[in-house]
Amino acid sequence: MTQTMPDTLPDTGPADVPPRRHRRPVAGWILLPAIAVLLVFFFYPLAIIVWRSFTEPTVGLDNYSALFTDGVSITVLLRTLRTALIVGLTTLVIAYPYAYAMTRVSHRMRAVLTVLVLLPFWTSVMARNFAWYLLEQRGGLIDRFFSAIGIDGVVLLGSVTGVTVAMVQVMLPFMVLPLYSTMNTIDLKLMDAATSLGASRPKSFARIYLPLSLPGVVSGFSLVFIVTLGFFVTPALLGSPQQSLVSQVIETRVGDLLDFPGAGALGTVLLVVTLVVLFAVRRIARPATALNQAVDRA
Repeated sequence: MTQTMPDTLPDTGPADVPPRRHRRPVAGWILLPAIAVLLVFFFYPLAIIVWRSFTEPTVGLDNYSALFTDGVSITVLLRTLRTALIVGLTTLVIAYPYAYAMTRVSHRMRAVLTVLVLLPFWTSVMARNFAWYLLEQRGGLIDRFFSAIGIDGVVLLGSVTGVTVAMVQVMLPFMVLPLYSTMNTIDLKLMDAATSLGASRPKSFARIYLPLSLPGVVSGFSLVFIVTLGFFVTPALLGSPQQSLVSQVIETRVGDLLDFPGAGALGTVLLVVTLVVLFAVRRIARPATALNQAVDRA
């Protein structure tokens, strides 16, 4: 006697599904130590500096009005902005072809070029600045070189030019790495396609490659420009009090004059300038970022 199976299985009710546990926001807990460190060691001291600049010796804008009327602070601030702009543009001119070459060479040569870029990070900043001190002083290698070709008295030590040259060498890796990071994602077949459609090589580079590389240009330039604004070691060693930058003036106000409110006001003005630069850079980079996203979607 055979037993037939029913066409449908009896409904035994819902399966025993273990209750879901609400997952904790792990990412938020991970960020808490970093946020605490920033609040304690960065935002709190910054808030104290800004507060003292408005409240000492009296409540008001006396420290800020003094900055814009003493005839020195504005000159130093403009000199610092000009130096940072020159350093940013010079590093961009040097780093752009270098980063482009890194994307076109073989893997072995790319490794060599990468090591050359990272090599300054393995050397102390003080050692590099003292090396520039020896090169730029009277009777140094630069002075002897120009004397050999008939130009005497080229002493860069103690001048803004000498500080700028040393800063370019120090900040060059900060321009190369963002540029290479962006250029390495650009599909070179786009330029080949433009060439096959009749565009010349320079035109295809200017119309396709250059716009796609703008995010790296903007990132590298903003990084170099902002770091140069607050650079202290190089101007202190290679510069002079007569041609000092903002960082040297702040150090003099704090260390020699004990003018903490005045130094805080100057630092606050520099912070505002930095935020304005970041905002402008973000607005400039927005079309280039949109273009890259459109190319990726295509």
